[in-house]
Amino acid sequence: MRQMILVGFLQAQNCSNFAASWRHPASRTDFMSADFYRHIGRVLEAGKFQMAFFDDRLSMPEFQSGNYGAAVANGIRCIKMDPMACMMAMGMATEHLGLGVTYSTTYYEPFHVARLFSTMDLMSDGRAAWNIVTSLNSNEARNMGRNDVEEHDDRYDQADEFLEVVLGHWDTWEDDALIVDKKTGRFADPTKVHRLGHQGKHFKSQGPFTVPRSSQGHPVLIQAGQSPRGQRFAAEWGELIFTYNFGLETSKKAYAGLKARCAATGRDPDNMKIAALIHPIVAETRSEAEDKRALTASLPLEIDSLLLLSEALNFDFGSKPIDEPFTEQELNSITGLHTLRDRVVQQNGGKKPTPRDFIRISGRGQLHNPLVGTGKDIADILEELFTAPACDGFVISATCVPGTYEDFVTFVVPELQRRGLFQKDYAGKNLRENLGLERPAVGKWRHVRRGT
Repeated sequence: MRQMILVGFLQAQNCSNFAASWRHPASRTDFMSADFYRHIGRVLEAGKFQMAFFDDRLSMPEFQSGNYGAAVANGIRCIKMDPMACMMAMGMATEHLGLGVTYSTTYYEPFHVARLFSTMDLMSDGRAAWNIVTSLNSNEARNMGRNDVEEHDDRYDQADEFLEVVLGHWDTWEDDALIVDKKTGRFADPTKVHRLGHQGKHFKSQGPFTVPRSSQGHPVLIQAGQSPRGQRFAAEWGELIFTYNFGLETSKKAYAGLKARCAATGRDPDNMKIAALIHPIVAETRSEAEDKRALTASLPLEIDSLLLLSEALNFDFGSKPIDEPFTEQELNSITGLHTLRDRVVQQNGGKKPTPRDFIRISGRGQLHNPLVGTGKDIADILEELFTAPACDGFVISATCVPGTYEDFVTFVVPELQRRGLFQKDYAGKNLRENLGLERPAVGKWRHVRRGT
């Protein structure tokens, strides 16, 4: 029987992706300690989650006028630690939980990323995953020594080549290259270790690579591209795709479309899993859950939304009166998340949106479309989406840390297990086995048709 995938959505910072979460009375404040991440890892593993995942950006939110003080004063994602280091603390406290980390193809070198994730994969016994992003705002560019962010589609063209280099390095060592025989003095077979010798438009990398393959072959590739160019990239490379839940029928159509795009590249669509982001607020009774919702809804401030919209869309939302409509020129100047911009425009009833409309429709920084109820209530919704099918599983976003994860494991997971929709134990030892993904053969990715 087909079973769900569950992923815990995390940040290596002072709040969850719900930026007001740090204000919640029950949220822990020791987010700069290893114990904070160890505890979350143990909670998710007790709930048999397949993976924990760290989102990341390379700058704090600020208005382009240079005002970062509002983010600092209000705690709006102003602390961003390196997610790889935080994830290793979580990895050392768990044995089965997959470990996903975000790294950008825009500002790093492929060899560095390949070695980092391969090492993490070995140190975690095959539990590593890489969330591939193309960095999207100007402050990230300036932090990384650039003048400004590159054009949207150009970032994805560069990312395509970045993946070719990383996967090429991951193919350097054949599975049986290592010998390590002290009696014969033979350490490895040099005929099974290869030089990459890549020379392309964006990158040069010689090789050979310096890290052999792990038990799962190489780390799982995560993607969340939503624009047409992003969806093409996801269909060609992604093994675990994160999407947003926009309702049953819309999600069903998007699910079928992405699977079809995957198949068109020559890949097996069953070897690409799609998980939808949800914001559960769950309690033993509905009235308790509604009380939790009311408390959570009181936490966000308007400034949260304006800063987070500025970060995501690479436009200064502090530069306009909140009820002044955008001009066509201003809308066209948005270089960040094109899909978010287009959704707001399309859902605004034919009128030019204002900053307030962007807040209302996007839900950025707000408590947006939460799933509220008992464990049975939440399980009913997830079952409908999963069996439709509109997804292969869910990415659990927290409004209280670690309380959201603890409540989900206490109330929702047992109900899903009772229905046979979620695993009672881990299927295997490495992440691919637990996600139901095949172990990649050396070089198999080269046979996929790119640019479909």
